[in-house]
Amino acid sequence: MENGKIHKLEVVGKDPKGYILQDDMDNQVFLPFDGVEADYEIGTVTEVFIYKDKVRVVSSKLPIVEVDNFAFLKVTLITRNGAYVDWGLEKDLFVPAEEQMEPLTEGESYVFFVYEDEDSGAIRGSQRVEDFVFFDKIDVEKGQEVRILPYRKSQLGLNVVVNNLYFGLIFNSDIHKEVLIGSTVNGYVRQIREDGKIDIVLEPPGYKQSIDPTAQKLYNTIKKSGDFLPLTDKSDPAEIREQLGLSKKAFKRAVGHLYKGKKIRITPEGLYLTGTTG
Repeated sequence: MENGKIHKLEVVGKDPKGYILQDDMDNQVFLPFDGVEADYEIGTVTEVFIYKDKVRVVSSKLPIVEVDNFAFLKVTLITRNGAYVDWGLEKDLFVPAEEQMEPLTEGESYVFFVYEDEDSGAIRGSQRVEDFVFFDKIDVEKGQEVRILPYRKSQLGLNVVVNNLYFGLIFNSDIHKEVLIGSTVNGYVRQIREDGKIDIVLEPPGYKQSIDPTAQKLYNTIKKSGDFLPLTDKSDPAEIREQLGLSKKAFKRAVGHLYKGKKIRITPEGLYLTGTTG
């Protein structure tokens, strides 16, 4: 039975401490009563998760993620040797210190790959995403819609996992709406580079944006600020640049674009999103 995977097994026996489960190949495992909420009858087919930590564990509780997959998981404990993250089981998943790419914070969530340790067989987590994606035999095409999992910001843009298999990048210039780390969304293949890296965009090929990037940036900032931004055409250029990273000229052009599109209201106090009070 595969390590780190969910299995559908039949209950073929029962003893004072638990159930005996069996697969189609007559392989058997033992499921202790501890943590089993249901009372299974002989012949019942149920799902269990089988994985190795220090010993093999058979659990009726199913994890958030199986082995060989990426997931956005919360850190529950940090120790000298590594960190523990919540993957939905009684015992948290261990992430060795050498598999961490940055200082982790308890209570915060990060993207991890769940893998089987080659030496011990134990199931572990890793932040080293690039070690677990493929850069050859790319089975996607230009223009194809794909599922992407953003996992880390870089100077160029946003690094993403494509279809749980490949490395992708959304350039900063192509990010015109909010994309959250750890939130799986749809994207589109712009091109596949010779090194196996995939350029991703968020809109279908040929899609024409209804709002220019600068106006979109201003709109996003207003929304993040509680649907109101205390800036006007009389604001100091330095204040505009500090809050938005825009020149006053670019700011006024973006305001005009949003106003014509009926996305904002302009008041003496600042800018409101349409439909808000103030």
